[in-house]
This record gives sequence, structure tokens and C-alpha cells, in this order.
Amino acid sequence: MFDKTEMDMQQQNIGTGANLPSEGYVRIGKIVAPDGVIPVSRATWWAGIKSGRFPQSVKLGPNTTAWRVQDIRALIAKFATQ
Repeated sequence: MFDKTEMDMQQQNIGTGANLPSEGYVRIGKIVAPDGVIPVSRATWWAGIKSGRFPQSVKLGPNTTAWRVQDIRALIAKFATQ
């Protein structure tokens, strides 16, 4: 888990989700740094999914993994209120 200073820094850097579509699915590149709305690495993202801190993915095909936009927006809202 993060200490208080790291969490404060992350909360300041979390995007508003404005670049996300209003509904549907998004791939990992739109979610994590450097271009995504959540300022974590891919490795941290996958570890967070495994631990239950981040939302589960949805398999759209054999080589396509995505996340529901509403789940990502809920995660951003959760971080904003903490």
C-alpha cells in the first residue's frame, strides 16, 4: 500500500476521465501512464487487479483485454474522495 505522501501525490495526478468515452470499453493504454488517466505503471495496474484494488478486466477476444468505462470512472471518483 502507499504511504500518505504517495497517495496525496497520486490523487493530484489522477485525471478527470475527460479523455474517456462516455460508455463502452477502454484498453490499458487509455488507463495507465504515460497517456492514461491513472498515474501508475502497467505492472502496478496488474498487481492492483490481482489484489482487488483495481477493477477486473473483460476479455473481448482471444488477444483483446479491456475495462468497462464505468468501472474506470468509479475508480477515479473513489480516488477523488479519499
